[in-house]
Amino acid sequence: MHTPIISSLLDTDAYKLNMQQAIFHHYPDVVATAEFHCRSDESLVSLKTRLEFEIQSLANLSFTESDVTFLSTLGLYQSDYLTFLSTFSLSADHVTVSIEDKQLAIRIEGKWLDIILWEVPLLAIICELRCHEKYPDTHATHAVELLDNKLNALSAHSALSNADKAFQFVDFGTRRRFSKAVHHAIVDHLVHHSIHFAGTSNLLLAAKHGIPAVGTQAHEWFQAHQQLAGDLADSQQIALNRWLQEYPTKLGIALTDCINMDAFLKDFTPYLSQQFSGLRHDSGDPITWGEKAIAHYQGLDINPMEKTLIFSDGLTLEKALDIHHHFSGRINTSFGIGTQLTCHLPEVETLNIVIKLVTCNGKPVAKISDEPGKSICRDSNYLNALKKAFNI
Repeated sequence: MHTPIISSLLDTDAYKLNMQQAIFHHYPDVVATAEFHCRSDESLVSLKTRLEFEIQSLANLSFTESDVTFLSTLGLYQSDYLTFLSTFSLSADHVTVSIEDKQLAIRIEGKWLDIILWEVPLLAIICELRCHEKYPDTHATHAVELLDNKLNALSAHSALSNADKAFQFVDFGTRRRFSKAVHHAIVDHLVHHSIHFAGTSNLLLAAKHGIPAVGTQAHEWFQAHQQLAGDLADSQQIALNRWLQEYPTKLGIALTDCINMDAFLKDFTPYLSQQFSGLRHDSGDPITWGEKAIAHYQGLDINPMEKTLIFSDGLTLEKALDIHHHFSGRINTSFGIGTQLTCHLPEVETLNIVIKLVTCNGKPVAKISDEPGKSICRDSNYLNALKKAFNI
């Protein structure tokens, strides 16, 4: 009998619970469908049987009393939602695993409220099963040694530059980690050995180490609103305003690339630009994107130094530091580093996998993004309608 990989529902990214609370309050009966996509040229068919075991194991988990107590200390979650979580569990009936076109296929269907917490643990499980199968002799000590070399180089560089003192990054590595053991070892090392480490997206690790749990919302929040808004062209503004309704003074970083940055900024009204504390980059050229953000704020007579840009697209420590240098003194920056922290080993080829929303209330939704390779939609007619609505 296998020991399940995931042993706590807190072993997920904070933005999932942030969105789930907003869904609980505003869209409790909305239904949705999400699908798995492997962007890497690699077959994952051999993982199917073990994955089905892991799904059943996940469905046996619930939030413990100590989990709910921890969540209550974050100052984000209301008592009615915490009460809901205390009896919440995932249902394996919502997940279908199959083989299609010689590749692993996963479909998640049900009320959005009930299925939203499947994505992160499923992706983490798939990555771990694949890495253990492909790289059985790789262990956490290897990842920590490599990280230590990078941190030493970063510290040496920081000693030469005052601007680097403000450089900070957080762990965004849950979904595509080599393994849970590697993830825990990496974060433990960062907590004790990096002055630049500022938190983690993983709630379990935030609770374990007493560090900030970082994250706001994901693409699915904006995607779902494509079918929750009366007019498609209004969907981004409605998504942003609904977020402010749920979190008027907190979690004020907005994700910009569900459509693309230009379309987002057209919808980012003076009011929204004032209310949100900053923006998150997740596709396209980061420098071009950041320059557009600064120009947008300056055009509204908003001091960019009152705002923060979060970068989270395929970053390494070196790339993050370069971006930090470019914008230093012009706007605040922070960096979410994922795969390059928790699955970065010389012998390991990283796996590019996602689970994305594909329908809401039975109708298609899409992500276009600032990078064509990240676009997701199976309905070409709907994709054309979306592009027309946002003048793309």
